[in-house]
Amino acid sequence: MFSKDKTFRPKKKFEPGTLRYQLHKKAKASLHAGLDLKQTVDLPAEEDLNDWVAVHVVDFFNRINLIYGTVCEFCTDESCPVMSGGPKYEYMWADGVQYKKPTALPAPRYIELLMEWIEKHINDTDLFPVQVGHPFPKTFMPVCKKILTRLYRVFVHVYIHHFDKLQVIGAEAHINTCFKHYYFFVTRFKLVEDKELEPLRDLVETLCRR
Repeated sequence: MFSKDKTFRPKKKFEPGTLRYQLHKKAKASLHAGLDLKQTVDLPAEEDLNDWVAVHVVDFFNRINLIYGTVCEFCTDESCPVMSGGPKYEYMWADGVQYKKPTALPAPRYIELLMEWIEKHINDTDLFPVQVGHPFPKTFMPVCKKILTRLYRVFVHVYIHHFDKLQVIGAEAHINTCFKHYYFFVTRFKLVEDKELEPLRDLVETLCRR
């Protein structure tokens, strides 16, 4: 199970002075300026889409990791013996290495493996190049799509199984804002398939289309 110290520590930061750091600051400034979240996800003029996606993948990883950290003490092998989003959706873990075939796991273990898997990818400087002008590999966008798809499953699990806990601690507005930002971003650039978004379709209608 996640340790709180591990979960609450942001795992990836951008180096000051780099292009990606500047993009990160620009994205944050747009959010804090109170702009419409739909507008904040638009690609800034003359910026590279790969850089913009890289910044947001890391940001969503950090933020969703922290959100799960607020409820992880309630998400146990006993309370959540499968990684699910209600009775209709169950997620199996596969990474091609330790778990070569899709495997049913308790939610805490699934999410722990997921966060470790994402961290490994975003710390890979061949996949997420740090130097300005260093080209992104052809695998970059497919991997980002997979990362964002799997992060959505954490939203699904938390909203469906642990939302009452978020309400008790007053974190409802925070997760709703993060979810809306995520949803507008992945749909703006078609990074997650519609079928993957289906488990929270009612929430999307309530939060994102009113």
